[in-house]
This record gives sequence, C-alpha cells and structure tokens, in this order.
Amino acid sequence: MSQQQDRVPGTIHLVNTNAHDIVLHPQPSSDPEDPLNWSLKRKRWAASMVYIYLLGIGIATTVQYSVISNISDETGISVADLDTGTGLMFLFLGWGCLIWQPIALVFGRRGVLILSSLLSIGPMVWTVYSHSPGVWYLHRILLGVLAAPCESLPEIAMADICFAHERGLYIGIYALFLFGSNAIAPLLAGFITHGLGWRAAIWFGTIVLACTTVVIFFGLEETMYFRQTVEGIEEEDSVAENSLAGEKEEKSPVPRIGTPATTTTEPQKYVQKLKLFRNMAGRPSVKQMLVMMYRPLVIFLYFPNISSAGFLYGSNLSWYLVVNGTMSAVLSGEPYNFAANMAGLAYVSPLIRSFVGAIWTGWVGDKVALYLARRNGGIREPEHRLWILIGSALIGAAGFLLWRVGAARQINSVAIIVGTGMVMATVTAGGSVALAYGVDCFKEISGEAMMLIIVIRNTIGFGFSYGITPWLNAQGYVKTFVAVAMLSLGFTLTFLIFVFWGKSLRRTSAKKHWQYVQTLVVPGKH
Repeated sequence: MSQQQDRVPGTIHLVNTNAHDIVLHPQPSSDPEDPLNWSLKRKRWAASMVYIYLLGIGIATTVQYSVISNISDETGISVADLDTGTGLMFLFLGWGCLIWQPIALVFGRRGVLILSSLLSIGPMVWTVYSHSPGVWYLHRILLGVLAAPCESLPEIAMADICFAHERGLYIGIYALFLFGSNAIAPLLAGFITHGLGWRAAIWFGTIVLACTTVVIFFGLEETMYFRQTVEGIEEEDSVAENSLAGEKEEKSPVPRIGTPATTTTEPQKYVQKLKLFRNMAGRPSVKQMLVMMYRPLVIFLYFPNISSAGFLYGSNLSWYLVVNGTMSAVLSGEPYNFAANMAGLAYVSPLIRSFVGAIWTGWVGDKVALYLARRNGGIREPEHRLWILIGSALIGAAGFLLWRVGAARQINSVAIIVGTGMVMATVTAGGSVALAYGVDCFKEISGEAMMLIIVIRNTIGFGFSYGITPWLNAQGYVKTFVAVAMLSLGFTLTFLIFVFWGKSLRRTSAKKHWQYVQTLVVPGKH
C-alpha cells in the first residue's frame, strides 16, 4: 500500500524509448478470455455493438430537436416548456448514472445496456400522446433515467477492451456516435415531419430504439473483467513487457499488483453469452455497489482533475443545448422561413463536424499523447492529451459568432449553418477529451469518475437549458451569443491550468485514490 501511495495516479511508462515500443497498459492477464487479449476483430465487434446502442438511444432522445416548433404549434405547449423538458431529460441522464453505473460495474455491462434500450421504448411511445407541459416533463424525466447508461457506461466498456494508447480513438468514436446521432435524428425527423407530422418522427425514433434492442441482445458481448493489475504501479521485480512489436519479451516496468492470473476463463457458448448478467469471480459485493451509488459525489471534494473534466464537458454540452434550443426557431423564422424538412437538413453540418471533431481528438489526440510521452522519456501524463483543445476553443467561439450574430445580421443561411457545425466540432472535441482525460487520470476508479463527470456535465447542461430562454429575452440574441462565445473560449482554455498543475493535483489525490482502489479489491483475489 505504501508503494502505491508513492505513485501519482495516471502517470505511466507508455513508451520504451530504446526500442520505440509501446508498453501495454493495463497489462493483460494470461487468460485468453481477458478482453484485452481478444482478437482485433472481436474487439471491434464488441465496440460496434456499444456504438449501435449509442446510436439508438441518441436518435430516440433527440429526434424532436428540429420539430420543436411543430410540436408547439399542434399541442399548445410553449417552446420554453419544451426546452425545459429537454433540459430535465439531460439532468436525469446524468443523475440516473448513479443508479445504473454501479450495477454495471458489479454485475456487467451487457445487461444494463440491453435493459436501458428496452425500457426506454416506453417513454418514447408516451411522447406521441403529449398534450400538456406536465406530461412532457414526466416522459422526458423518465426517458432520462432509463437512457442514462449511454452517458457513462460506453466509456468504461471501451476501457475494458483497449489499451491506454488507444483510448482516445475509441472514446472519440464514442463521442462521434453520441453527438452524431444527435445530428442524424433531427435531420431525418425534419423530412418525416414535413410529410407525415411530428408524431411520425417520434414513432421513427421509437422503432429505431426497438430495432437497437434486438440487435444488441443478440450481438453485444460482456466486456467486464476483474483484473489484477493497476496502471502505473510497478513491482520491485520487473515483469515481462507486452509491446506492440510482439516478437520478443523484455524486462520493463509494466505495472502489476499481486500475483499474475494463471487461471483461465472457460470460453462460453453463444447461448450462454445471451444471459443478461454474469456472476463473475472477483466482482465487488452488493454493499460495495451501494457505496458506489453515492461515492462519486464525494469524489468531487477530493479529485479536482475529475471535477474539472466534468466542468469542461458540461460547458461543452451547454453550448450544444444553446444551439439546439434556438436552431428550429431561427431557421423557421424570418428571414429564412425553413420548412421542417429543410431545418432538419441543416443538421448535416453538425454531423460532418462531429466526425471531424472525433478524429481530431481521438486519432490525432492519441498521436499527440504518444509524441509527448516519447519527448518525456517514455512517461505519459494524462495532461499531454489536453493540448489539442487549443484549436477547438478558437473554432467554437468563432462558430457561435457566425451562428447567431450572423443570423441577426441576416447573412446567408449556408454561413450560419456552417457556424453550427463549428460549434458541434468543439462540443465533440471537448467531450471526448474530458472523458479520456478522466479515465487516464484514475483508471481504476474510472467507473465512478465517469459518473461524477456526467452528473456535473448534465447538471450544468440543465441549468443552461432552463436559463437560455430568459437570457435571450433579457439581452437579445446578439449580446447573448457574444457572451456565450467568450464563455466557450474561456471555459475551454482552463485546460491550461491542468497542463501546468494537473500532475500536482493528481498527487494530492493519490492517497484517497489508492484507498478507493483497495475497497474494490476482493479479499483473497489480490
């Protein structure tokens, strides 16, 4: 334990500078059923199932964005009330993680994702019968609670199957599917509403969710695995290095705790894999699960790196909600007068920029982290990944000015739609970097860390969603969006604080981190 507390969580030996090999973290066990030992094809299939879940939930929860005005006109529910309902949904998408995530961390990811997808169909059907603000609030809250695993569990599933040097790419793709689905849904909903009405658009989202449930039930594999290694901890006796070269074994300081796993898990038949939950050896107890339902709120007090990641992600979600909350009204009003189908088509720009943002923070982010680790003597610090936020900070601020100030000046609609895409690129970049940074800092408690990040993110998002309409009414579009642009720039640039002092802050959190890790170790297993 004393050796652990001398280590700074998140600081790992990532690159063997002599051989230019990448040291694999976490170190895989000798078990062929360890997800880290799966073939690349099997890993990609597992990841694709999680992405399909994200796509289904993302479409279902955002299909109403481009047709808010249509819903308001037909039901009599004001746009402000509809936006408040969306804000409530995002609030409970965050707080619902406190229920779902601990269950997934103890009993498995597969069952939680399938149940989430299946149960979310109910409030989607209820949405079709909306007739008052109260009903709208209720089914948005229920949908938020049931769909909450989409916010924090996929990141953990990605960490189950990928190594430290790959996380940025996998989490970047996660952000692409999360925010990309939020652009695809309004795009398609606009065309459906134009021909069949807004209720048909909601039914479309419901059908997509039902199909998603069937696909992941038969295709999603459990990725949970309780290993005996901890990132960044070395034994006094070196262990064999696993490198990407794969041709020889050399001695290197790859972290390990306890005795390497020598037993192997019996491969399961396909029918056995269809079970929702698995009683896997080494899992935490039910009592520990209950502790994990409130401990993320305590983490806020002791882990400033995690809290900052939550605020970074939350600010980016807020800008996303600000644009979505005004997009339908702006494009359907003077001087643009877009029909529902054309308002939906405008979401092509955010969709394309989501892809750009995901590639930038995922693939490029991993490359930057590796480059800086090599320059740092092979040692990777989580803060290495943060540098790529400089570009997204500037692009996001410019996008806000182009979007709403441009609309106020009645510039060409193509230009303001490009502005929404620039904002979406920033949102995707900020979100994926915040998540990857949180996992990199404290990998062993990342399940709880993700809960805190999402709770902070969605609480901030709710505040902005609730307050954007009064703000616009009080200051007007131009002043509001100039302020939002400057806030966006300022919030994102706070990453510089952690570039210079992030490691010192992680060091202050180390003792509490290792205490938490020990509570998750099952006696007799390590």
